[in-house]
Amino acid sequence: MSAVHLQQIRKAFAGTDVLKGVDIDVKEHEFLVFVGPSGCGKSTLLRSIAGLERIDSGHVVIEGEDVTELEPSQRGVAMVFQSYALYPHMSVYENIAFGLRMIKLPEAQIKERVHRAAEILQIGQLLERRPRALSGGQRQRVAIGRSIVREPKVFLFDEPLSNLDAALRVQMRLELIKLHKQLNATMIYVTHDQTEAMTMADRIVVLNHGQVEQIGSPLELYRTPRNRFVAGFIGSPKMNFLDVRLLNKDARGVTIELPGGASLGVPCNGDGLEAGQNVVLGIRPEHFAESANGDTDAALTGELMVIEHLGSETLLHVRLADDRVIQVKGPGESAAVEGQTLKANFSTRHVHLFREDGMALEGKRPVYEEMRVS
Repeated sequence: MSAVHLQQIRKAFAGTDVLKGVDIDVKEHEFLVFVGPSGCGKSTLLRSIAGLERIDSGHVVIEGEDVTELEPSQRGVAMVFQSYALYPHMSVYENIAFGLRMIKLPEAQIKERVHRAAEILQIGQLLERRPRALSGGQRQRVAIGRSIVREPKVFLFDEPLSNLDAALRVQMRLELIKLHKQLNATMIYVTHDQTEAMTMADRIVVLNHGQVEQIGSPLELYRTPRNRFVAGFIGSPKMNFLDVRLLNKDARGVTIELPGGASLGVPCNGDGLEAGQNVVLGIRPEHFAESANGDTDAALTGELMVIEHLGSETLLHVRLADDRVIQVKGPGESAAVEGQTLKANFSTRHVHLFREDGMALEGKRPVYEEMRVS
């Protein structure tokens, strides 16, 4: 049974459609992440599950019960917000216990639940402190503890790490992953950070303009994006896109003309395409190799314009002969120098092709392996 079933969820603000018929099934005990650019509707969708936004049409079903018309407190969900929203005049213990006191739970049960949550979150030594005496990460743990004690059916997280610094975000990501496993709970998490989504999710929902672009595991979205939007959003640095011309097609696939004039055969379904038509070639920066040794089928050649040394890796910005720029990911100890001519080799197994409408050409399932750039 689905923990949460969203059926044709629609929501508009001031005549502008924000959610346009969203259908999603969240599995029991799943860590599902909503990801997408600002304004795509992910937070509105989360708030609709919580009951904080009244949807215009559709149904929200939680563990088999239609809760569309129920108040937030009756839905069996707990939400952790971007802001910690802690009461500054209360201790950590009182902040965590506040919601339980509002529903008049016996004090003995409140104490038991608060101490159990504090043990899970490793904040037992902080229970007597006030929020002003806590770090950002500690405050976020208190906010999560406030959710745990309610023993909800579903946890909802609305960009809970965005106020933390980079190092603390990494630490809290690991804590949330461990918490999910420890509680064996259903969690729905909203973020605009695709790195967070890739590292935390069992499955990712990619949203764009209020619609679901694709749902799948992190590697499914990385390896087989269904359209150009997903291909460009998942992966860092993002995929390189180049407009190329279709030379011909046959039963084996299509042949395209690369920048520089070379041709390349790609095994994929070219139904509906005609010779001379434009398609979009996609290659991730990590799937180029400066050395031609190994499994390479073609290359793009250009002038190395900018080098970004990032420690464990180097990002090379290469300008092709037609002034288009691609990114090539190399090793941290790359000896490349600005101004040199760089030949970036690649295999057809790492090529993505997209129609002019942005949809991926079907019939190709690339095999991803580690490729070395020297």
